[in-house]
Amino acid sequence: MTQRPNILFIVADDLGFADLGCYGGREAAFGPVSPVLDQLAANGIRFTQGYSNSPVCSPTRFALMTARYQYRLRGAAEEPINSKSKGSQTLGLPPAHPTLPSLLRGAGYRTALIGKWHLGYPPTFGPLKSGYEEFFGPMSGGVDYFSHASNNGTHDLYAGEEEKHEEGYLTDLLSQRAVDYVRRMAPGAAQGTPFFLSLHYTAPHWPWETREDHALSQEVKDNLFHLHGGNIHTYRRMIHHMDEGIGWVVEALRETGQLDNTLIVFTSDNGGERFSDNWPLVGGKMDLTEGGIRVPWIAHWPAAIAPGGVTQQHCLTMDWSATMVELAGATPDAQYPLDGVSLAGVLRQPSNTFERPLHWRMNHRGQRAMRLGDYKYLRVDGNDYLFNIPADERERANLGKHQPERLAAMRAAWEAWNASMPPIPEDATISLGYSYKDMPQR
Repeated sequence: MTQRPNILFIVADDLGFADLGCYGGREAAFGPVSPVLDQLAANGIRFTQGYSNSPVCSPTRFALMTARYQYRLRGAAEEPINSKSKGSQTLGLPPAHPTLPSLLRGAGYRTALIGKWHLGYPPTFGPLKSGYEEFFGPMSGGVDYFSHASNNGTHDLYAGEEEKHEEGYLTDLLSQRAVDYVRRMAPGAAQGTPFFLSLHYTAPHWPWETREDHALSQEVKDNLFHLHGGNIHTYRRMIHHMDEGIGWVVEALRETGQLDNTLIVFTSDNGGERFSDNWPLVGGKMDLTEGGIRVPWIAHWPAAIAPGGVTQQHCLTMDWSATMVELAGATPDAQYPLDGVSLAGVLRQPSNTFERPLHWRMNHRGQRAMRLGDYKYLRVDGNDYLFNIPADERERANLGKHQPERLAAMRAAWEAWNASMPPIPEDATISLGYSYKDMPQR
């Protein structure tokens, strides 16, 4: 049996499906956008049909942490949790709920979150209350890369539960902290105590700032949505800064002898935003069309994953959490059964695919979706659609009138699944930072 791996779970923020070179992204003027991630994919396995649990940030993070459908928790009904929820005792990840880090910690892992939390504010909620031994990063959804202030103007960078004022570009600060953590944990790992590190970047989330854009920090402090700025060039440079930092962490793993037995998983919390490349998909963040939920999934683990793997296995964020629970030898809490399904067999043999029905719902625009095999059932604004995804990834050819029986069966299956989940609460909020009044719709 393979020794239990260290686990490095890297999550980008609002990264589009085709933003990385290994997912078909074009080179930028400065060269390849994501050479480190492209190399990890080449030396590991790449999923072409992988999804996020939600098309918006905090709901996906609830699923990631619990390995369960986020709809089971009140806080995840917010689309997304916003800074007005500060002080709330309901809008967050309940400390009593078992989590991926708490289960791994119980199985003997060291645990840390470096980066974005976005699952409720102290004193009721926080990473240290949900299984992490260490935390460094912002509590809210989006922060300025230089001032580290959230959208309401308050400073939002923490070490543990204490505010931490530190100079520097946030993406680099997170990468450097991750390098330090790997170096500190490596001796223990060499002696049989593995570590679990969540590295949750805010990149390439707005505001649109590269390392050289310190002056913009003052300009956008009253509205981090940065509606008057940004462009594809800045955006791709932000991805490149993140990719470079991931390279620093990979190098630290290599130098400490831990790379071979570290499972590195990379993804995005949802589909792309304003400047993302989602080709060939349509839509983006907040949409249940493919562009809002189909995301990159890369796994690298030299001790167990053969290089050059590509798989069409369907999966959701919570499946990766369930995979990590299994590989860590942890035991789920019987009172909180996992909805996630382990992908361990696929990692070892990419052709070992299995049928995996996937379900989503959104309060925003009354959206619902289900993926089963080649087909997808979708509802947006009261309109029902049926698409054959391999044949029509852009979801332009509605087959509903041509295959009414299949549409009816998938609708009924979605409704049966939905009946097994708590209903969307009346007071759940939808927070849109901009609308078609700010820019034309897709």
